[in-house]
Amino acid sequence: MSQRRIGLVGYGDVSIVHVGAIEAIDGLELVGIADTDPAARERAAAETSLPVHSSVEELIEALRPDAVHVTTPHDQHVDPSLAALERGVHVLQEKPLAHTLAEGERLVEALGSLRAARADGGAGAPKIGICFQNRYNRGSQELARLLAGGELGEMRGAWASVVWTRTAQYYEAKPWRGRWETAGGGLLINQAIHTLDLVQWLLGPVERTEGLVSQRKFAGVTEVEDTADLVLHHASGVTTTFYATLTAPAARPVEFEVETEKASLEVRSGGVGGLTVRWKDGRVDTFSDRVAAPGGRAYWGVSHEELIRDFHASLDDPEPFWIGPGEAMASLRILTDAYRASGVGS
Repeated sequence: MSQRRIGLVGYGDVSIVHVGAIEAIDGLELVGIADTDPAARERAAAETSLPVHSSVEELIEALRPDAVHVTTPHDQHVDPSLAALERGVHVLQEKPLAHTLAEGERLVEALGSLRAARADGGAGAPKIGICFQNRYNRGSQELARLLAGGELGEMRGAWASVVWTRTAQYYEAKPWRGRWETAGGGLLINQAIHTLDLVQWLLGPVERTEGLVSQRKFAGVTEVEDTADLVLHHASGVTTTFYATLTAPAARPVEFEVETEKASLEVRSGGVGGLTVRWKDGRVDTFSDRVAAPGGRAYWGVSHEELIRDFHASLDDPEPFWIGPGEAMASLRILTDAYRASGVGS
């Protein structure tokens, strides 16, 4: 991989993981930071000693990066990503794809138009990737391998849970997190979306979502949900029972269990995780995840750096990055269906 200049757009909580990964990966150099918030720019300048700018356009004009990482609040994902792509700059964007389905569709359509307008048919167009880093966890990848290999027999169904904790102070510190207009939702779009992504990636497309999202703890503090109880109906005919909440006294590991004809498989993530395969003939296989990198938070998973490394390595290839906007629309559709079924959201 040739030396690449990287800009960071949005100097918030998750940006620390991107800064650390860029510093750790040979061939990448962080050259500047953009943020619309003057306080964030001041903090970025003090903590990194890098040039700071008030917009992605200004950053690109001044520093000419090869790629930007977009780590802004949800409602500020699409515009900076499109601004960079239109200027020929690659984009790695944090989840979710967008804070609404309509905004996600706008990005997908604009990306298609940019590629169609090129004389090379889009082969040389700038790339965009979306950070669903839990697909890079060893447990997830081993489960994908086993499901694809056919040795598990008939699929029976699955269960997934995200049981975490948050406080009123979490929302008060960053008010955008608790508003439909800026976050696009609560628990499902901000925390549980990674597990929704894994469920549909590993078990196939979700055609229908049933269930309820609700406020069990933070009514009066936020507008958005803190609990969800869903059944996801996959195109294959199997279902996934899905439960998530932010009301627990302490965070539990994320659990994803798959029941098949020949084995029961359990993926756990968050801190120490991995895959356990309990074969019906008595065998037990285990695959441990990597340890989370310093500076991050255990519930972010252990694989941000792996995804970032893979994205930048892919920029020399003609094909789009494998986790792009089209892939990211799947989880956005699932949670949007859940909101509509509960009569909430936009």
